[in-house]
Amino acid sequence: MANTAKFYIRKQINNQYYYTLVSANNETILKGEGYTSKQNCLNGINAVKLNSPYDSRYERKTSWNGSQYYFTLKAANGETIGVSEMYNSTYSRDNGIAAVKRDAPNAPIVDLT
Repeated sequence: MANTAKFYIRKQINNQYYYTLVSANNETILKGEGYTSKQNCLNGINAVKLNSPYDSRYERKTSWNGSQYYFTLKAANGETIGVSEMYNSTYSRDNGIAAVKRDAPNAPIVDLT
């Protein structure tokens, strides 16, 4: 089976659940906030799958000092459901958005809890 992007669910020491969307080349492209239950984390992943195809759900941002770039993914209600890694250029950030749009809707979930 070819390498594909995957959502990973982990439980941290603070007893919260986190998801990470990892690309086929093993780069983290999106992270979610901490959730109090695994079901809430799964709901967050499903929100990413539903909202990721729509460009209007992305906010392209710049770090406070202007040297790095990132994006957030928002649900239809405006709530942030994912945050990207930092990128060194707007080109790389936009490639990250393209990867989430392409990969998130069908990415399998790997439960590491």
